[in-house]
Amino acid sequence: MKKKLVSALMCVAMTATVLAGCGNSSEPAAAPAETTPAAAPAETTPAAAPAETTPAEAPAETQAAEPAASGDVITVGFAQVGHESDWRAANTKNYQDTFSAENGYELSFVDCDNDHAVQIETVRGFIEQELDYICIAPIQSAGWDTVLQEAKDAGIPVLIVDRAVDADPSLYTTALGCDMVAEGEAAGNWLAEYLNGEDANILVIEGSVGASATLGRTEGFNNIVANNSNWTVLDSQSGDFTQAGGQEVMESFIKSYSDFNVVVCQNDNEAYGAMDAMDAAGITYGVDGDVIIISFDATHDGLQYTLDGKITCNVECNPLQAGFAEGVIKKLEAGEAVDAWTLVEDEAFVAPGITSEYAVTMSQEVLDGRAY
Repeated sequence: MKKKLVSALMCVAMTATVLAGCGNSSEPAAAPAETTPAAAPAETTPAAAPAETTPAEAPAETQAAEPAASGDVITVGFAQVGHESDWRAANTKNYQDTFSAENGYELSFVDCDNDHAVQIETVRGFIEQELDYICIAPIQSAGWDTVLQEAKDAGIPVLIVDRAVDADPSLYTTALGCDMVAEGEAAGNWLAEYLNGEDANILVIEGSVGASATLGRTEGFNNIVANNSNWTVLDSQSGDFTQAGGQEVMESFIKSYSDFNVVVCQNDNEAYGAMDAMDAAGITYGVDGDVIIISFDATHDGLQYTLDGKITCNVECNPLQAGFAEGVIKKLEAGEAVDAWTLVEDEAFVAPGITSEYAVTMSQEVLDGRAY
């Protein structure tokens, strides 16, 4: 194992209080009034898996790094986006559980609190500590070339996880995550199927500005909007992937628009905030309401609202990605080459009573089987 410098920042970030600071990961705050679950759905059709995409410049494989000595503890640094959502809390826990001392790892974890500059300096700290591997869930897609070059010069393999970077693929070892463009297209395709030619006046609550999840979901959904001439995107603003942000943006939308019938929220927490705002304004939504809500992430609470018929469609983004990262590291430790891109597949879910080519119909059994 390589020698490491002591970092006060890493010691603080390694504490188990990280998840406690992630907010309410089991029940959204100020939740809409409880509703009785709908009757059991008809037979469901599994969603089609998103088409695998590989960054255009990425090579088919990346050469293996020099493995650590047999029996050594493997040191891994993880520069996490922050704690903005239930999804992020589940993702953080998955990494902490996977890269544990019991499993032969020493994890240096840093919650970068959605601050790009902090994340860059965190990665530099990992390089100075001479960690064996670095995982980065990038807050923004741009601005990574310099620090990635520093890691490459130091001989430390870098895994880009969850989100993507706009950088030369030769500067990092591999990337893994969900296909955000395909997620956006899945939401759009489902909406086209559900509306069956009806008009759509759409409001979009985007995620954090500059995040690849925001860019990809927006691009994918807009690809489908372009094919439907009777759809209009009235407005699109960032809710920063938070419940408070979703509520604030939705309150602003309600003051400006009265003819919308679709609200697209780019994560579940934004959807909770949008529902709070519509509840306060007396606007009905969901299967029995005037407004269709589409959400992303498909966390446990998000799917509970889907089961209740309040969120009509929820597109999954699987947070359990640490096992894929560990698989890459094990290959590198064995001296094997790894793929340049690993797709973490996901699917979509719709409220009971709806059948779809693009989504699974929610049921209590589906919800009970969720791991997050």
